[in-house]
Amino acid sequence: MLLSRYQHEFIEAGCDEAGRGCLAGPVFAAAVILPDDFEHSLLNDSKQLSEEVRYQLRIEIEQHAIAYAVASVDNLEIDKINILNASFLAMHRAIAKLHLTPQFLIIDGNRFNKYQSMPHKCIVKGDSKYFSIAAASILAKTYRDDHMLQIAAEHPEYDWHKNKGYPTIKHRETVLKIGFTPYHRRTFRVTDPQLEIF
Repeated sequence: MLLSRYQHEFIEAGCDEAGRGCLAGPVFAAAVILPDDFEHSLLNDSKQLSEEVRYQLRIEIEQHAIAYAVASVDNLEIDKINILNASFLAMHRAIAKLHLTPQFLIIDGNRFNKYQSMPHKCIVKGDSKYFSIAAASILAKTYRDDHMLQIAAEHPEYDWHKNKGYPTIKHRETVLKIGFTPYHRRTFRVTDPQLEIF
């Protein structure tokens, strides 16, 4: 069972990102402040859930959250500052957009660049331990998927409507065959899928 809070003294926001390992598109992040008594039997790490359940949960999260915000960092910025820093920046942007300022942050993962002077705690696999981080993972993932579906129409040959920019065999083969789009991260190495057979 997931926990509602890491600490009970301060207003707490959970943060997570989506799209870190993709070859194309932005990295998205979300910050969510939930009520202390929030519980949901289905809410868990977004990677463990079907697409249908994720979108169903997004509606419920947005209805019940005290505050939530989603932000992104595009592929050009990712290439300039690297994906780790871009993930932190996306989280900072999401936190800054919250209409209620949190006093404490819980972050999925083991590293984070401090946001202003706000205290924070990094939690490995936090999206399977705390409701607010799980909620942030759902929002980041679904909003990023929506964005990838929009730009997929411009470049249908890369299969983004299915792979959402992740390095599937089809995606990598297409990049190696016809090259990058303006949405690709140029600093990410694209390996030949055929090499992995041997």
